[in-house]
Amino acid sequence: MFLPTTREELNRLGWDQLDIILVTGDSYIDSPYIGVAVIGKVLSRAGYRVGVIAQPDIRSDMDIRRLGEPGLFWGVSGGSVDSMIANYTSLKRRRKTDDYTPGGINRCRPDRAVIVYTNMIRRYFKNTRPIVLGGIEASLRRIAHYDFWSDRVRSSILFDAKADYLLYGMAEKSVIQLAAALKEGADVRDIRGLCYIASECDARQKGAEYLELPPFETVKKDNQALIDMFHTFYRNNDPLTAVGLCQKHGTRYLVHNPPGMPLTQEELDAVYALDFERAQHPYYERQGKVKALETIKFSISTHRGCYGECNFCAITVHEGRTVQWRSQESILAEARQITNLPDFKGYIVDVGGPTANMYGFECEIKLRQGICQDRRCLYPQVCPSIKAKHRPQVELLRNIRSIKGVKKVFVASGIRYDLLLSDRKYCDRYLQEVVEHHVSGQMKVAPEHTEDGVLNRMGKTGTVQLLQFKELFDRMTQSAGKEQFLTYYFIAAHPGCTDDDMKKLKQFTSEKLKINPEQVQIFCPAPSTYSSLMYYTEVDPFTGKPIFVEKDPQNKDRQKSIVVRKRLIPPFSDRTLQRSRP
Repeated sequence: MFLPTTREELNRLGWDQLDIILVTGDSYIDSPYIGVAVIGKVLSRAGYRVGVIAQPDIRSDMDIRRLGEPGLFWGVSGGSVDSMIANYTSLKRRRKTDDYTPGGINRCRPDRAVIVYTNMIRRYFKNTRPIVLGGIEASLRRIAHYDFWSDRVRSSILFDAKADYLLYGMAEKSVIQLAAALKEGADVRDIRGLCYIASECDARQKGAEYLELPPFETVKKDNQALIDMFHTFYRNNDPLTAVGLCQKHGTRYLVHNPPGMPLTQEELDAVYALDFERAQHPYYERQGKVKALETIKFSISTHRGCYGECNFCAITVHEGRTVQWRSQESILAEARQITNLPDFKGYIVDVGGPTANMYGFECEIKLRQGICQDRRCLYPQVCPSIKAKHRPQVELLRNIRSIKGVKKVFVASGIRYDLLLSDRKYCDRYLQEVVEHHVSGQMKVAPEHTEDGVLNRMGKTGTVQLLQFKELFDRMTQSAGKEQFLTYYFIAAHPGCTDDDMKKLKQFTSEKLKINPEQVQIFCPAPSTYSSLMYYTEVDPFTGKPIFVEKDPQNKDRQKSIVVRKRLIPPFSDRTLQRSRP
């Protein structure tokens, strides 16, 4: 069942008022991959009347007023992608397309959507119910942060948007607690995963342990203070070890409660058992189809969280460093539901998560005591406490293949090859399974670079394991008699990367990988990541040493062109440019 998005739907349900209205920068896609749909369905299951307003027209009040005013709160999200990343390339050029907008034309999501939508609500509903920010745009901008598009340190988005509360991370538990507290007229300020504004850092007065970050006015001028602030923020993102945080903005404080506790497997299964339509709401589909559905409609998410901690990636700040996975029964039930969809042709596009092969195992020490503060799980090498076990995913993939109506199951999320190689017992068995049954012609891997200096700044491992994996993949592919390739993802112009580094990358890919890279993107400084911190400060935050940072757009583009341009082939040569072949 779709959540209502029009007055006619409310009338059919016999509802005179909604408890909660969710406003989003995406079209309304009712899918377990879409945050607003998940939060809306979780609230609906708890008995609340929830409606959705997707991509409201910011030039009039017609859309934002369509469902009236909620009885409990407004929920505002920029959508599945930060609106500035959705609207602009890493060279700050306006994107023409948007996979989450009807018709695919990028014309419906405003810049800084969270701020724009909140201001709209304030404009048309005076003294309205609380406005609660959520989703990845709010989550990554919840404290003072460097913003690439304005090239300055901005305050917490709570202050910019003039909202009442912010729920960060995967907020299924937090939003239910917030709704219950607002319904009962109770104090909401103790809810985990919640940020709010206070006249004093009152959390300290409650006897709780809270740390005070350097003030916003300090970190926007002092790079070292910004680095120190981010270290403290980053280290307090684990639910088992984190303390609360405070940060002064002008005469008021941002109060950042500790993260919400992760869902148990039973709770996670229950989320994916909700009655998602796996489709675009008909009201919005009339305006045009969304391209995102081509991928997510027939895909299955097996887990959330990532212990990769790449410095340029925001997943660990939003989803967390602890991996939570669904039961096999839950995943198989979803696969069977997919086979019953009228337009299902027998192909499950992806079974995975942020990284496909992180399903079914975690560090027991982390689960008991929380994350380590002095080391990372996979960098500079895979921690022996991880004890990767790929057998659960082998069994899962086999069982999905056996479901009636399933012709093919693909693993398209990409795999972490260093993690795979650390599993000496099941590495070969897992890769053999994937190579023989689950590759759609190309398998994604993301070395990101080849030069140690750049890889160290990225928090990525070196090329030795990449070449080991390539040799293993090629041999298994040849043995299976298949024509399959590895697709490599690389990043240009990451902090610390020079033209010489890109030339060496080009040489490595030509000589060792036998390819001319095609999947090369220019680094984009996403909010609240270590790489964006390096980009702005031009300092390695782990060593305190200055680093080279390419900031000129033409030079960034040149770094990319060094790698993607075709090699010059001498006349009368039979050499060809090719992807990696066995």
